Amino acid sequence: MSADNTSTHLERGLGLKEASALNMINMVGIGPFIVIPIVVKTMGGPQAIVAWVVGVLLALMDGFVWSELGAAMPRAGGSYFFLRESYGPARWGKAMSFLLIWQTMFQAPLVIASGAIGFSQYFTYLIPLTGMEQKAISGTLVVILVILLYRRITTVGRLSLLLWTGVVLTFIWLIWGGVTHFESRLAFDFPNGAWNFSWLFFAGLGQATVQTMYAYLGYYNVCQLGGEVKAPEKNIPRSIFISIIGIAILYLAMQLSIFGVVPWKEIAESPYIVSTFVERIYGGHAAAIATILILWIAFASLFSALLGYSRIPYAAAADGAFFSSFARLHPTKHFPHISLLILGAAAFVFSLFFKLTDVIKAILAMRILVQFMGQAVGVMLLRRRWTSERLPFKMWLYPVPALMALVMWGTIFYSTGTAFMAAGSGVVAAGIVVYLVRSRIIHEWPFEK
Repeated sequence: MSADNTSTHLERGLGLKEASALNMINMVGIGPFIVIPIVVKTMGGPQAIVAWVVGVLLALMDGFVWSELGAAMPRAGGSYFFLRESYGPARWGKAMSFLLIWQTMFQAPLVIASGAIGFSQYFTYLIPLTGMEQKAISGTLVVILVILLYRRITTVGRLSLLLWTGVVLTFIWLIWGGVTHFESRLAFDFPNGAWNFSWLFFAGLGQATVQTMYAYLGYYNVCQLGGEVKAPEKNIPRSIFISIIGIAILYLAMQLSIFGVVPWKEIAESPYIVSTFVERIYGGHAAAIATILILWIAFASLFSALLGYSRIPYAAAADGAFFSSFARLHPTKHFPHISLLILGAAAFVFSLFFKLTDVIKAILAMRILVQFMGQAVGVMLLRRRWTSERLPFKMWLYPVPALMALVMWGTIFYSTGTAFMAAGSGVVAAGIVVYLVRSRIIHEWPFEK
């Protein structure tokens, strides 16, 4: 089914402010509050800040890839069209774009579910819950997200600004608390051998950066909403870099603030480090307020993520490469409601049956090969296929950012570990088999009549 056969077209109702807000709230979920202790424990001291710096460097390099592709192809679905056009829509592009949809149907609900599970676990700081009660909280959260997103994009854009305001104010409060109670002897309490640049240091850095990248993911969310962004050739690249730089400043400032208040050994073992941090400064009542604000941030991030993910199957279906029902738009509100409902239902089920442990590595391992590394190669292929006039934004110092992103993503994939590399590769392999069977049945490449 083509997009023209749906009830109407997507509405370009998101300006630079709304696009940047959606990106930033997608980036800042429960992730940074969970991974801070893991990163410190992995690195063994305050030198863990390096993993956050490496993470933002990768995000910036990859941001150039997304910006060039997003400005050139501002359509709902983002990566689906990026891969299809970069590798050639008649042959390899069909396979790559199909693999993206294949992995999205697995990893997108898992991402939403992981955030919902993290939300319910942090909620236990406020109210002790049994295991079944935590599952009820996470499942209910997914249902609420679907209900709030079941509306036209201009309303969603205004709601995103409200959520984004809560995110920024929370970070400002946390950072201010750290600045006014900062102790340098704690912040720079490096253990012996902290800066011994041996292979063990870099192995730990790789594993720690896996965690920080999970906290940075989302800077590209605007590309999935490309068909709903005003002046996309300008606003997509701008919103990507505004998001990356803005969130990096907040992350690094918050990390340093926590180091200046709580000893790093205590940070490494704390399940609720931000609550512990605030309690140390202001007491238990303030820590409860901080926990509520963290839950607000987690909710805002899941809101933005589910919004972006719901546009990917829609784009594939509208292009005739996926089930036609996913291409339907709501008759009056003009958004892909079938895609939203199905992904939301899958996330609801996953939130009831999956544990949060190791989900971060699994999500990254599943996405890196096709989406991130695939696009880094794809942007270089597109430069060969398209004229300069078709690329309204061009990355600086081409092809250095794309090559750096490719190498760094490969390193992150390796750092997830053997089991997760095998799982990520297995999902891709299974997708190839399904694609070939489907192509044989409908007589598409490589089985044309």
